[in-house]
Amino acid sequence: MGAPGEGRRGPLAAALLTAVAVGLTGCGGGAPTPPGAPSTTAPAPPATAPAPATTRLPAAAGGLVVWFVGSTPAGDRLYRERRATTEGGPDGVAPDPAGDAVRELLAGRPEDPDHRSDWPPGVTLRGPVTIADGVFTVDLTPPGPLPGPAGLALQQLVQTVQDTTGSTAPVRVLVDGRPATTLLGEDVSQPLTADDPFRVRALVQLDDPVEGAVVGSPVVVSGEAAVFEATLLWEVRDPAGRTVRSGSATTSEGQTFAPYRFTVPLDPGTYDVVVSEDDPSGGEGRAPMTDSARITVR
Repeated sequence: MGAPGEGRRGPLAAALLTAVAVGLTGCGGGAPTPPGAPSTTAPAPPATAPAPATTRLPAAAGGLVVWFVGSTPAGDRLYRERRATTEGGPDGVAPDPAGDAVRELLAGRPEDPDHRSDWPPGVTLRGPVTIADGVFTVDLTPPGPLPGPAGLALQQLVQTVQDTTGSTAPVRVLVDGRPATTLLGEDVSQPLTADDPFRVRALVQLDDPVEGAVVGSPVVVSGEAAVFEATLLWEVRDPAGRTVRSGSATTSEGQTFAPYRFTVPLDPGTYDVVVSEDDPSGGEGRAPMTDSARITVR
C-alpha cells in the first residue's frame, strides 16, 4: 500500500506540474543560445601553484652564534662567538635571530681580539633572513672594492645562519633583492652549504668563559674540540705569562668535534685561560691549535 493520498492526483495536479516545469525551463536571464553559437561563459583561470611558505626560524638553544676568523698554525680557521638573543625582528613583527646574527657578523666587531671578519666594511642585511622550501635566503647590499681575498667570508655567513637556527639548510644569497652569480669573487649561483668542519674550523674551541668575563671560583671551562684520543691540554696564566695552573681534560669522543668541560679553582685576579691540542708527534708535526680567553675572577 502506498503512502496516504498516493494515486489521487487528478487533472488539476498534472496541469500544475506541467506549468512549473515550463516556468523553470524559461529561467535563465536571457534568450536561449542558438545551436552552434559561441558560449559567453568566461573560462576558469588556470590553477597557480601556491607561493612557498616563508618563515623565520627561532634561535637554537645556545642563542645567536656568530662565526669569526682566527689565525692558527694550519692557516685561518673559523671560531664561534655567542651572543644574546633579542626581543623582536627589525620590523617589529617576529623575532629574526638569524638576521641578528648576520648583522653582528657584518658589523665586524668580535669580542675576542684574536678574531676578525673577512667581510668587507659596508655590506649590510636588507631584510630578515627567511627560509622556504628548505632553503634560507639572505639579502645583502653589494660590497665595495675588496681589500683582499674573500677568505672564509662565505663560510662565516653560512655557518652563522645554520648554527644560530640549529638547521643545516643551505643558504641562498641575494644582492639588492636579486639572485647573484658571484660575491666576493666566489660562486654563489647555487645555495651555499657548510664546508667540511675539519677543513675550516679551529680544532679547539673555548666557548665559556668568554673573553672579558667576570666569574667566580671555581671557574667552569667548556667548549668543543676535535683532538687526538679525546685529550686536550689547558693552562691558566697570569698577566705576566706565568703558568699558575695546568692540566688535561677529555672530550666526550675522540677524532671528531665533541664537547669538553673541566673546573679549576683560582684566586681573585685576571688570567688567561688557554686550551690546546695535545701533540702526539712530540714536536715533529705542526704546532697545536689553541683557543684562549682573558677573564677576571672575583
